[in-house]
Amino acid sequence: MTEHDTPGDDPCFAHHLVGGHVVDAATWRDVSRFRKAERARLYAARRALSQAEQSTQAARVMAMLSEEIGPPDGRTIAGYWPIRGEMNLRPLLGDLAARGAQVALPVVIAKGAPVAFHRWQPGAAMARGIWNIPVPAHPDPVPPDLVIVPLLGVDAAGYRLGNGGGYYDRTLAALTPRPRTIGVGHSFSAMPTIFPQPWDIPMDVVVLGADIRNSPSPQAG
Repeated sequence: MTEHDTPGDDPCFAHHLVGGHVVDAATWRDVSRFRKAERARLYAARRALSQAEQSTQAARVMAMLSEEIGPPDGRTIAGYWPIRGEMNLRPLLGDLAARGAQVALPVVIAKGAPVAFHRWQPGAAMARGIWNIPVPAHPDPVPPDLVIVPLLGVDAAGYRLGNGGGYYDRTLAALTPRPRTIGVGHSFSAMPTIFPQPWDIPMDVVVLGADIRNSPSPQAG
């Protein structure tokens, strides 16, 4: 999903309310600049990967995800349709569907709002959604119990750096009960910190192209 560091309201004046949280304007400005620079660095690293390297890392991640997820039968698992060089996990999604999972894809219903998850299966008709992202052509919303979340960067506490619009954070905060989340990214995605803000939600598990990180230890946002 195309995102631009918009966690809620437009940022911001001194101690302005952003996404329901009181945020110091100078702090958020500095964090936004840092994240923008890190996104540029990580996008460049992603573009530099060869097709073979992309495929190798995706295969590793799918193998680790399959082990981490366990038996999928009877579960509702949300994946994603890869854009902007994101890791292509569609073979795994097809396998999960074949093994009895109900698979869903995220659908942006309105800009700045939580996404919905619409049921998908291999061969399903697709349509162009907001920002031309492919979505299931026939809406069938389902509540997921596990969400596979793409990431650009991620820190040791499990806080992810995405494309910047805060869609996943808004969505996860709105879901009750909150589903288990597994963040997935490339081997170079690890970073010391994203300087998490009050609205950032850490992943329960992180799977990168070179390793798996279970149950990251939360840090203060």
